[in-house]
Amino acid sequence: MAAAPAWRQFSFFTIAPVKDAHDLASSPDIFKTPTEIAATASSSVGLLVADIHGSVHSLNKEFEPTQSWVAHVGGRVTHMIARKNVLVTLGEEESSRMPLLKIWNLEQTDKKSGSPLLLRSVKVQHGNRSHPVSTIALSNNLTHLAVGLADGTVLLYRHLSSSLQPSSSLTSLPKPRIIHESPTEPITGLGFREASEDVPHIYLFIVTITRTLTYMASAKGSGASSATAVDEVGCALGCATMDWQAKEMIVARDEAIYLCGTDGRGACYAFEGHKSSVQSHLNYLVIVSPPMTVSASHASATVRHFAARSSTSADITKLTVFDIENKFVAYSGTFIEGVKDVFCEWGQIFVLSNDGKLSSLQEKPTTTKLDILFHKSLYVLAINLARTQSLDEASIADIHRRYGDHLYLKGDYDGAMQQFIKTLGYLQPSYVIRKFLDAQRIHNLTTYLQELHSLGFANSDHTTLLLNTYTKLKDVSRLDSFIKAESHRPSSGDKDELPFDLETAIRVCRQAGYFEHASYLAKKYERHEDYLRIQIEDAENYRDALGYVRSLGPESAQAILVRYGRPLLAHLPDETTSLLIDICSGAPMIASLEQEEAPSAPIPKAAAGPSYLSYLALTRGNAALGGISIPTGRSDSPALQGSMQEGSRTSSPRPSVTTTRLPPPVRRPSPQLYFAHFVDHPACFVRFLEAVALRRWGQSVEESSGTAPSSHAEASGDDRSEQTAVWNTLLELYLSLSANQDSLGMSGLRDKSIQPQHNMVIRLLQNDRLPYDPTQALIVCSTRAFTPGLVLLWEKMGMYEDVLRFWMDKDKEGSDPEASAQVLRHLNIYGPTHPHLYPLVLRFLTSNSGLLSRHTSDLALVLEHIDRERIMPPLGIVQVLSRNSVASVGLVKQWLMAKIQDSQNELQADRGLINSYRTETKAKLQEISELSDPHHPRAFQATRCSACGGQLDLPSVHFMCKHSYHQRCVADHETECPNCAQSHGVIREIRRNNERLADQHDLFLGDVAERGFNAVAAGFGRGVLNKSQEIPIP
Repeated sequence: MAAAPAWRQFSFFTIAPVKDAHDLASSPDIFKTPTEIAATASSSVGLLVADIHGSVHSLNKEFEPTQSWVAHVGGRVTHMIARKNVLVTLGEEESSRMPLLKIWNLEQTDKKSGSPLLLRSVKVQHGNRSHPVSTIALSNNLTHLAVGLADGTVLLYRHLSSSLQPSSSLTSLPKPRIIHESPTEPITGLGFREASEDVPHIYLFIVTITRTLTYMASAKGSGASSATAVDEVGCALGCATMDWQAKEMIVARDEAIYLCGTDGRGACYAFEGHKSSVQSHLNYLVIVSPPMTVSASHASATVRHFAARSSTSADITKLTVFDIENKFVAYSGTFIEGVKDVFCEWGQIFVLSNDGKLSSLQEKPTTTKLDILFHKSLYVLAINLARTQSLDEASIADIHRRYGDHLYLKGDYDGAMQQFIKTLGYLQPSYVIRKFLDAQRIHNLTTYLQELHSLGFANSDHTTLLLNTYTKLKDVSRLDSFIKAESHRPSSGDKDELPFDLETAIRVCRQAGYFEHASYLAKKYERHEDYLRIQIEDAENYRDALGYVRSLGPESAQAILVRYGRPLLAHLPDETTSLLIDICSGAPMIASLEQEEAPSAPIPKAAAGPSYLSYLALTRGNAALGGISIPTGRSDSPALQGSMQEGSRTSSPRPSVTTTRLPPPVRRPSPQLYFAHFVDHPACFVRFLEAVALRRWGQSVEESSGTAPSSHAEASGDDRSEQTAVWNTLLELYLSLSANQDSLGMSGLRDKSIQPQHNMVIRLLQNDRLPYDPTQALIVCSTRAFTPGLVLLWEKMGMYEDVLRFWMDKDKEGSDPEASAQVLRHLNIYGPTHPHLYPLVLRFLTSNSGLLSRHTSDLALVLEHIDRERIMPPLGIVQVLSRNSVASVGLVKQWLMAKIQDSQNELQADRGLINSYRTETKAKLQEISELSDPHHPRAFQATRCSACGGQLDLPSVHFMCKHSYHQRCVADHETECPNCAQSHGVIREIRRNNERLADQHDLFLGDVAERGFNAVAAGFGRGVLNKSQEIPIP
């Protein structure tokens, strides 16, 4: 038979004698006669001590009685138990041959006797015969009271607390129920297992000398059931007690200590030796053995040590304090005189010897106990002890640290790491990391860092170190499990919070070449920019990147394509162009990623960057971002988010989706943001610009200029500038593509491929609805030497002289033999409405002899038109023709002769007019002189009245103007001829106006600047330049 294990023994209690408060040389007075002590109990008012005379004493901490009363008159107290403020005593009295049960209220006093208030007093009776009470038990909530009798009967009082209400009868207790009877097995122990979450009912443990039973005391219908045996072990009287948590019954036998639960036997501890009593104190079990003979060969080490120190042969009693949870002996001592009683109060264990001495066992501080265990390297036991003592987690973590250091020094790195892991959250991680930085211990370091992340205590440096250990070990499986971990930080309520630093994890995986893991993290946690950087710059998975951009929705895709549009266009030009068209036109981004059909007429790629980049607001590189930030979250509409979540982001082509519910419109970005990306893709650029103009503004080159503008054309100022930029760039692209074809040596295809491009330019320039910039168009057409476009623009801008000068320059260069004919053709077109062009053409035709020889007849026609329309004076024409020796006199002889003859005739006519004006003036002066001479008579020969036309008779009125009137036909006091008054008034008004205008020199100078000599001559005629003088008018 195997020997019982030797339990570890420690001295965790110190024993000290308890002295009387008034006599320090002796024990407390109440314990000097221990034979009179019948029972002790712990209560809310202090320690209760009952004697054999039936009295109960309440003691304070100095063991001085604070209250005493006779509980059982003329008898003795056999059992006593207290819960809350209620005390239950069982004893004998002279007046009754049956045991008496009394219930006292310790907090209320009887006014007559001064003792605690007696609530109930009944006899404990089972049958007609009297049986002594062996043990009692009281539930914590005072609902159940169990009384065990020596004849094996158990009486149960139910609903005790409700029956203790004030009543006139002391015997009004519920009738006890007999729940167990075993005539041959006396009851040696009772105990209640209180209700809890695990066990919702109250159970009563019943212990006999041969077995242990349980009875469900509080369940509905429990009265009909009987006690059930849970173990076939029993014990002697006093060797059964409930554990400190009141969950299991402790049964102490000579060979072992058994713990019994409601379902059966629990733990069992081999603890040999005779036992006279057991008692629970916290997590300890106080075991008292019966008196034994001292022997040096005793099985107990405590007895052997006592025998070695003492020469007496008297019997001794051994007291052992056993830690049931941690399985060690916390104290073991001997008492020569034997032990009368053991009671626990005020956190201490008190031992009353048979000689009346009272000793106290005081538990050492937890730190002292732990130091003892550390000294013996019992770290596991120290950890268990700390948990039993309810130390905080920081203190327990420090014990784990000590244990880890101990194992590390012994070379047990795996065990040490397991201990260090348990310090997470309390010990600085750097303390552990420094110990395991060696390459040979990298596996342990990986384990620690992994736990550090799973609990949410890691920072970015820890994440970097852990991922580097994975990559150095090439442990892809653990890297997968770490990256795809779903654990969250315990201190945060965020469901999506990672146990590691996301940015650091992505960066380290990229640096180590684990692009799949890095992209997994970026995609799952919506780090759009990181995901695209990985797919484009590292993995070169452009199709998947483009599909991902499309799935983000327009708002996020706008900013992302500003940065990554160039590489996507380089590898997926058609798909990327389609995406950019959708974004800039505001179309829903639900189209397929399949490659769109290429244009029917492929256009070769430009050999170098076209010059249109010089007009772009954006430049290469990150400067194109223009302060745009890439969103990290999905801020699109809910409908769009739903379509995004349903779609797959894999690299396979996305199937097209048809839906009738479109997302709300979003703000469309400026197409100019993406112009720089098309620097090496002119064909895609043309497609992009044409599609955006058509979808966004309803504008197309194919539209006729005569159609009415659509609603798309009614745009704001900013949108108008966007349209202008698009069409300016398109114009340059059309011309640059045709120029590139020519530079690539495609002369054979020039007529077929270049001509459509030129036609597009012509249609663009002719379309009045397209908002291109004419000045910009002039620069582009001039740079590309596109003559039809230049002429068309000059015509639209009214720059007809520039058209003629262009063809004149062409003629001078000799590059176009039809240039002079073009000059005359355009003169015939523009000349009738713009006569100032004829002098320009006249100078052109007489600029060289060869040109004049080809257009002699045309020169005559030009001269005829100039002369007919009086565009130039003859002298001016002569000056033009005489500026060089190209035009001979014979060429214009007939014209000159005709003009000279006309001049002579005109001169002769002017001389005649001058003579007539002189004669008339002379006559007028003579008449004025006669009228102003008072001595010169004036004859009036009129016979009829100038007013009424009647025969003139007297009285009559004659005026010097030779008008005569009846006196009755002239108003009174009239001094002026009525017939001449109106004309004289007009003349006077004209003179006044001329005099007023003579002082307004600004108007005169402005008229001179406009009409030249004609204005000066008119001024002389009006007398503006003459000195003002009054001329009397009769």
